[in-house]
Amino acid sequence: MSRRGATLELAVLGLLHEQPMHGYELRKRLAGVLGAFRAVSYGSLYPCLKGLVARGWITEHAEQIGGKRPRISYELTAEGKEQFQTLMEHTGPMTWEDDTFDVHFAFFGRASSDVRLRILEGRRSRLEERLDAAREQARVRRERTDRYTAELHRHGLESTEREVRWLTELIETERGGPPRDDRST
Repeated sequence: MSRRGATLELAVLGLLHEQPMHGYELRKRLAGVLGAFRAVSYGSLYPCLKGLVARGWITEHAEQIGGKRPRISYELTAEGKEQFQTLMEHTGPMTWEDDTFDVHFAFFGRASSDVRLRILEGRRSRLEERLDAAREQARVRRERTDRYTAELHRHGLESTEREVRWLTELIETERGGPPRDDRST
């Protein structure tokens, strides 16, 4: 399964963990979890739902509303709850990446403190590696870059530095200590 498919499954299981929903409502709520720029098409959502039904992680119920065709509602099964917990306990490199971190973070309330810390620390480490590489590239390219490209790189560095500070604050809070004020970094 692709990383995008696995991320979609985690998001669907997480949303259904809160309450049963029909496809339209799920798609709308997924935009909030996955981000507005990663809209999920019905062509991706319904095959995902069918796969989750086939594995026994969710069930579907038809609701008849008036004379219209039945609306299908999806609900998490006990096996689905277990699978969601298993996915939330996974803390490997995939959970630190741009396209998966946000989904894990959206459901942090259902993860243990140890899991949250491992994911936050992994994400921070990944971003610090990126910062080091980006700073080196900026140093090497400085003479050959026009001012707009240089500004774009500066913006990217500042955004990543801001996220590293945010993660550091979350980590300190998760550990029970006061958040550090290192905004001068």
